[in-house]
Amino acid sequence: MSPLLYREKKHSAANRALPFHLSSNFKLCTATQRTEPALLCAMFSSSALIGIQVSVFYEKHLITQSFGNEITFMGLPRFGRPKNDELSSNLYVANCGPAVGLSYETVASVFCKFGDVKGVYAADESGTRVIISYFEESSAQAALKALDGHPCPELGGRSLHIRYSVLQPNSEGRVSDLVPVSLTASDINIPGIYLVHDFISAKEEEELLQAVDSRPWKNLSKRRVQHYGYEFCYDIRNVNIRHCLGELPSFVSPILERISSFPNFTNAENIVLDQLTVNEYPPGVGLSPHIDTHSAFEDLIFSLSLAGPCIMEFRRYENGDRLPKDSSTDTKLESSEDDLNFIKRVIYLPPRSVLLMSGEARYAWHHYIPHHKIDVVNDRVIRRASRRVSFTFRKVRVGACNCEFPQYCDSQR
Repeated sequence: MSPLLYREKKHSAANRALPFHLSSNFKLCTATQRTEPALLCAMFSSSALIGIQVSVFYEKHLITQSFGNEITFMGLPRFGRPKNDELSSNLYVANCGPAVGLSYETVASVFCKFGDVKGVYAADESGTRVIISYFEESSAQAALKALDGHPCPELGGRSLHIRYSVLQPNSEGRVSDLVPVSLTASDINIPGIYLVHDFISAKEEEELLQAVDSRPWKNLSKRRVQHYGYEFCYDIRNVNIRHCLGELPSFVSPILERISSFPNFTNAENIVLDQLTVNEYPPGVGLSPHIDTHSAFEDLIFSLSLAGPCIMEFRRYENGDRLPKDSSTDTKLESSEDDLNFIKRVIYLPPRSVLLMSGEARYAWHHYIPHHKIDVVNDRVIRRASRRVSFTFRKVRVGACNCEFPQYCDSQR
């Protein structure tokens, strides 16, 4: 049964929270399979579910079928944080979902104890956060009071983090979540972005992974890192140029030689890269939106992806800032609520590819790896590997940055 399916009976309140079961020969939107809308429509029409409205996530779209009418497509419901702590019939629930082994029907079976559930929605693509939509505000209030912050035995003893959420109107000028994922640099249309697929071979990839795994890792809160040349200090987002760790290791020499002849870019051979950060990301761990500090590094930043794929999102904020100072970064990013004053582009990074950020892409666009266990790449759902390792090569800057983007530049503020 698909965990992305939930039904609502219009005329029988007692049955509103029942899960909808698919027939055994019907498969929907797994990691390697997809179902065409025509087949969905045929399945619905033959199921004799008169008077039932079915809500189903097909890829990234919500399909609704009111029987006797034509099938229609609409955008994913967008929920946001309510203003002035107002109550709501919708709940944003973190720490549950298919990515942690809890199907949507299992989650619904817990929350329906507090009242009739209108629907269960994915809050984002992480698979670990959901929206529970009730018919009555009092039901949401009772569920929040009973379950927020407490271990739930029916959900494997997980402690849920719950708050109210409200349905946002689809007004013009708001950034859509349904952004196409670019597969090439030309598709993403950001000046200074270059992407080369199969930059190294599978054998070279294996050798690079063996080389870093034979060396000590430094543990951060959610990932492991290694630094060469100069250590990047995360607390100040800069490097200490007086403390050189030595030359870059010999196992990356072939990579540096290949970078010097980087295709479609004529300046790569003139720069000597002297800083390398190796990051290891487990499933579900990404990278918060940021621009590499201008005063820390020169123009060219190369990132080599190993072991697993991911998507990388680029955001250009209107005022140069990412988020208000008093906002919770994790909540803002993962709930996709509020703060929509940016242009958003997304690119897919397959294993063994190398990405170059230069010019405008390096200095003016925040880059971000969503904290997901799966990525939706156009018509495919791609699960993150057991690990993803990135090699990021940079040139340490000596002196101030005099780039053409002062609103994003720490040297010119």
